[in-house]
Amino acid sequence: MAGYGAITMPPPDRAFSRKASIVGIGETDYGADYQAERKRPEGWEAPTEEKLLTTAFERALADSGLDREDIDGVTTSFTYGGPPAGDVAKMLGVNARFCLANGNIMAGPLPVACAAIAAGKADTIAMVFAVASRSAGRLFGGMTHETGGGGDADGEGGAPASYYYFHPWGWSSQAAHWAMIFAHYQWKYGAREQDLYEVARQVREHARAQASAVMTRELTLDDYLASRYIVRPLHLFDICIVNDGAVCLIVRRADMARGLRHVPVDVAGWSWAKIRRNKLHTMVREQLRPQLQQAGGEALAMAGVSLADIRHFEGYDASSMHLVNQVEGYGFTAPGTGLAFCRDGQMTVGGRIPTNTAGGNLSHAYMQGWSQVAEAVRQLRHEAGQYQVPGIRVSMTSLAQTDQAHPIVYIRGDCA
Repeated sequence: MAGYGAITMPPPDRAFSRKASIVGIGETDYGADYQAERKRPEGWEAPTEEKLLTTAFERALADSGLDREDIDGVTTSFTYGGPPAGDVAKMLGVNARFCLANGNIMAGPLPVACAAIAAGKADTIAMVFAVASRSAGRLFGGMTHETGGGGDADGEGGAPASYYYFHPWGWSSQAAHWAMIFAHYQWKYGAREQDLYEVARQVREHARAQASAVMTRELTLDDYLASRYIVRPLHLFDICIVNDGAVCLIVRRADMARGLRHVPVDVAGWSWAKIRRNKLHTMVREQLRPQLQQAGGEALAMAGVSLADIRHFEGYDASSMHLVNQVEGYGFTAPGTGLAFCRDGQMTVGGRIPTNTAGGNLSHAYMQGWSQVAEAVRQLRHEAGQYQVPGIRVSMTSLAQTDQAHPIVYIRGDCA
């Protein structure tokens, strides 16, 4: 089982499958807030995490069609600190019998909430995530920033003196991991920098159809190649954006989720796998494939579906190369073929596996994987707009860090 501080993610047990459903989603105005922060017009105030999460919660509640009194559980997820879950429940006007500070990135939090519902600890949980990194001026990576980028678990700034980032390689952010992974991929498969552009371009095209997206300008090859390196050979557009925002998911006991405003989205399967040894070899030469294969197979088995049933995928594209790792690693395409797979249109509607159809972390919003769950819900409700996958009934999200994989499988609630 995966541990996240005080919480433990439940195992991929069929007994938990489809016991809870997502019935409401709410998000903040990522693009508008991003532009406001950049321009800082007269009277502008930096958004607080409390204000952001309140907006997301109210939108999710309205989306669900439930009353505030129907919510009896609250989980909170903050990238950096945040108020206690009980205080958030009071702030939202929720009389919660279940409150939990539930991790931060969208890996363990949703399975934990589903297991709590299955155990009778709550019937309906509002899961809120909020982050205000951009307005706070947080940096990611580097050795000089006092309060932010890449800080360790104790909140110290700069590059953490940890095996995950620094020792023994001298790296200060995950971007260095992905740069080395792509450099090896180039050597092994003969890939060029401009080949990786196709992934950033496809994700950007999806974002351009979203009113809420941060990045909506067309991304040309010339733009891509002219952009600065973050860590060579990765360019600016190969790395996720930094923005403020919040997401709320309202998760309800499955037998209480039918007959509401929308078709419910059942949380059907999940799993987790982490590199235990030979970390650099597994990350760089194997692209996390053993962990993706293990966790993916277990999540599919828990859901009672096959990889062929997955018709939409939301992968954690903190970098373009990391998205390639996941598309290849789960088995949607063979190792070494991911860039051609994308170039040939296989990662958009009409292809094998439409991927990050709202624009992902690279172009839509960086919400630690939470907004990508919201997009999976929209797809399964058949409300995803221009890039709706026709007739979809099963979707998968994947929060994959450089050393671990967390897939979740969803099934449209009116499917047997």
